[in-house]
Amino acid sequence: MPELDGPQLDGPRWGPAAGGKPRQLVVLCHGLGADGYDLIDLAPTWAHALPNAAFVAPDAPDPCDLGPTGRQWWSVADRSPPVVEAGARRAATFLNPFIDAELMRLGLAPDAYALMGFSQGAMTVLFTGLRRATAPRAILAFSGALIAPGSLAAELTHRPPVLLVHGEADEVVPVERSREAEAALLAAGVPVEAAYVPRLGHGIDDTGLALGALTLQRGFA
Repeated sequence: MPELDGPQLDGPRWGPAAGGKPRQLVVLCHGLGADGYDLIDLAPTWAHALPNAAFVAPDAPDPCDLGPTGRQWWSVADRSPPVVEAGARRAATFLNPFIDAELMRLGLAPDAYALMGFSQGAMTVLFTGLRRATAPRAILAFSGALIAPGSLAAELTHRPPVLLVHGEADEVVPVERSREAEAALLAAGVPVEAAYVPRLGHGIDDTGLALGALTLQRGFA
């Protein structure tokens, strides 16, 4: 495993709603300029579907270089594909050991987890989750994109179910990025459910929350 060149990840945790020992882990990865508190509020909603799940929302490894607050999985100062791919690979060196450590801390099996991300976090969980040694039960990617699709066929380790949700009015990450991801994932044999939400900008609405809950429930069934 590559040596980390920054702090180990940590962030807010919630659940299980049912109390007692968790049976599943859901890792929530925030977008550029946010932090773990941006997504941990999803936990009580999705806990209706997974009352025995522990939720954790790690802060990305680096301070955001676009503003005075928030975190980033990688810098977007240079958005050229090679630089973005390098950023996603580096992000995986932080997220992978964090997932493993959380599963071990909670006494869960290596496959008892799902990944969710929003925006840059969605890009991170898609890149990392499809290359993990042990597949997640599901990957939920909201308003994201598939980084380095050209390397996917050679590096894909498993084909977990993927949910893509994207607002058709997204002004930050164009909806076409998720459409491209859907096509590339299907071509690689990855089972994909995609929802493109009319009039939704860069965010998560009730449609996405409901689809996310259903995907998590199915993933751990």
